Amino acid sequence: MDMAQPRAGGHQNLITPVLVAGCIVIIVSFAIRASFGVFQIPIAEQYGWARAEFSLAIAIQNLAWGIGQPIFGAIAEKIGDRKAIVIGSLMYAAGLLLSSFATTPLAHQMLEFIVGFGVAGTGFGVILAVVGRASSDKNRSMSLAIATAAGSAGQVFGAPLAEWMLSFMSWQSVFVVFAAAIIAVLAALPLMRAPAVSRTELEESMGTVLKRAFRDPSYTLIFLGFFSCGYQLAFITAHFPAFVTEMCGAIDPSGTLASIGVTSTSALGAVAISLIGAANIAGTLFAGWMGNRFSKKYLLAAIYTGRTIAAAVFILMPITPTSVIVFSIVMGSLWLATVPLTSGLVAHLYGLRYMGTLYGIVFFSHQLGSFMGVWLGGRMYDITGDYTFVWWIGVGVGAFSAIVHLPIKERRSPVMQAA
Repeated sequence: MDMAQPRAGGHQNLITPVLVAGCIVIIVSFAIRASFGVFQIPIAEQYGWARAEFSLAIAIQNLAWGIGQPIFGAIAEKIGDRKAIVIGSLMYAAGLLLSSFATTPLAHQMLEFIVGFGVAGTGFGVILAVVGRASSDKNRSMSLAIATAAGSAGQVFGAPLAEWMLSFMSWQSVFVVFAAAIIAVLAALPLMRAPAVSRTELEESMGTVLKRAFRDPSYTLIFLGFFSCGYQLAFITAHFPAFVTEMCGAIDPSGTLASIGVTSTSALGAVAISLIGAANIAGTLFAGWMGNRFSKKYLLAAIYTGRTIAAAVFILMPITPTSVIVFSIVMGSLWLATVPLTSGLVAHLYGLRYMGTLYGIVFFSHQLGSFMGVWLGGRMYDITGDYTFVWWIGVGVGAFSAIVHLPIKERRSPVMQAA
């Protein structure tokens, strides 16, 4: 493992070289990932595909991301964080390059397995684990929040950047540019040198820690609760641009949106994804700050309740440019706020040594939800012609997640207390 010095409670400064490097990797990785919804209509129109075809490709990407997350967590813990990130970056770039030559739905869908594993190797599972080890107990929740917010920073410009590039180049060329960008982030890796974990944690095997977690009902509840997060986020990321393009009322040519260059609903759809990312930077940082002061399980229950209410109110109201903007800001403030709290809860309960693997397993539930949200969105659109049914499923699973977090026991393992 890439360890340079004893942890001794972690680095006492909030901003560390590890945090900076991790943020750089996540910003680029998530900027690319968040842009895939923008390609829904261009690719489908070029080849005459049903909406479900490319939706399935994105759904497979999310499922592969979930499968790959605990694998890359284990790889990082076995051979080193930086080596795992290099492997992930190469897979990400290879998947994007090969996808640029794909002309059939099946080819796209199969290649998204590679892209999904690339996202896993450059995403939260690996990055948050190394950032968590490099932080002190006092700073850990906020450090995890900053790294998570970096993903939102990528989302702020990812979808609009893709939309802008599509105005003067083909989607294939955009994929090639994105492949080059994910390779470029490897220049930040020399900064990523994580401290060692405690002696007690080093003495425990992965099997011992996993058995303890799997026997703990709280770990099961965390796993189940993360499903709706993936469902809601992936559905909105993949389908919201198309939803806004097709369902939103006309944009006033003399209004504020037109004055800043947003003159079409397709442009508004890309801007909506950007607004979600911008609002989430503040929301995630606030969640990290709150996580140092209040019960993480109650904060998570509150976030899922807020999402449920926001989605229900939005779909019940007429879809207008104003409602799209308001919903994007509200949902954005709750978007990835669950991530530092969930990862921090896993670290608190089971320690830092195998946090990447343990959080990766929990994240698999998130990605199962992502697969369902993206695939079901495309499937139900092709059957019914709209997304209403899929929205209401998202409302239901959000309410479920709010409830299942309440019985979690935030009691730290005796082994971790001794450490």
